[in-house]
Amino acid sequence: MKPTSTYSKYLFKPNLKKRIAACLIDYGLIFGFTFLYISAFGDIDSDGEKAVHGLMTLPIPMLWFIYFVLIEALSGATPGHMLFKLKVVTIDNRSEINFSQALKRHLLDPIDILLYGVPAIVVIKNSEFHQRLGDIWAKAIIVDTTDPEQYTSQSLTMKKKHSITYPVEMMNSRHS
Repeated sequence: MKPTSTYSKYLFKPNLKKRIAACLIDYGLIFGFTFLYISAFGDIDSDGEKAVHGLMTLPIPMLWFIYFVLIEALSGATPGHMLFKLKVVTIDNRSEINFSQALKRHLLDPIDILLYGVPAIVVIKNSEFHQRLGDIWAKAIIVDTTDPEQYTSQSLTMKKKHSITYPVEMMNSRHS
């Protein structure tokens, strides 16, 4: 598998099995917490089932936001991704993603995961850089941190010059 991008010396691999397992763990934890929260704090509704209403619903989307967006923006991975040694990085230089990229990735989760994840799997298998819709919008990819063909801890050191970010290789060639 050759690098498919002119701006990367690393390979793009789907890591599909690990990504699916990480997603199942992440959303399993979120759904588990939601179930426990509703069981503990919900009221019995007219159908005889427990439900939360009004401000009591607020902790559920807050947990989703903290778990998926904030943790990923700060660490580059959700707990499920961490377990499988996966990391979310920028597509262009494999650097840490920012808050806006983490948010974009997960705002499209309902589409990506709709119908048991089939849309995400189809897009991952058919996109040039093995991205799901949220990854494409955020210009991010998922790499296996244990695979040196995809990632090293020093993937591409960046230097800033006149507020424009240049890869080190590009800066070295300018001074030669």
